[in-house]
Amino acid sequence: MTEGVESRRGVVTRLDDGRQRLEFRRSWPDPVDDVWAALTEPERLARWIGAYEGERAVGGTGTFTMTHEDEPVGEPMRIVECDPPRRLVVEWVQQDTDAWRVDLDLDTEGDRTVLRFVQVFGADADVTDFALGWHWYLEKFGSVVEGAPGPGDWDTFLAATGPAYGRP
Repeated sequence: MTEGVESRRGVVTRLDDGRQRLEFRRSWPDPVDDVWAALTEPERLARWIGAYEGERAVGGTGTFTMTHEDEPVGEPMRIVECDPPRRLVVEWVQQDTDAWRVDLDLDTEGDRTVLRFVQVFGADADVTDFALGWHWYLEKFGSVVEGAPGPGDWDTFLAATGPAYGRP
C-alpha cells in the first residue's frame, strides 16, 4: 500500500461506557486465504510479531511471545474466537497491564482483502504508545503479506512515524 502515515494511523473512538476503541484498517490485493495464513501460520507469524505455543482451537490456551520486543517474555494467551479465514480473537496478559483482547477481522472489498484490527482500552489509558506499537507491527505484518521490506527497526520507525502520533 502506498498511503501516507496519516491514513495508516490507528483511529481511537470513545465507546458509550467511556472505554477507548483503537482500530486500524489495512488492505492488500492478496486473497483472503493468504492474508489469513500470514496471521496464523507459525513461520509467517514469527516474521512479524512472535510465536504462539499451545492449542490452536477456540478456547485453546498457550504462551505467546512477542519476539520483536527488546525483552521478549512469554505470556498466557487464549483463543477466544477463530473462524478461518475471516475472524480471529485472542486475549492475553501483558506485563504491567490489564488483559488484552485483540479482534482481527478479514473481509473482501472489491479485489482487496481488508484487515480490521481492534483493541479496546480503559477510559483512562494513554493509547498513543499502544497505537504506535501496533502500527509498527501492522507494517511488519504487511511486509509479510506483500513479501516486501519491513518498516525497519523500532527507532527508525518511531523517528518517521512518531510525529504523526504527537510523539517526537
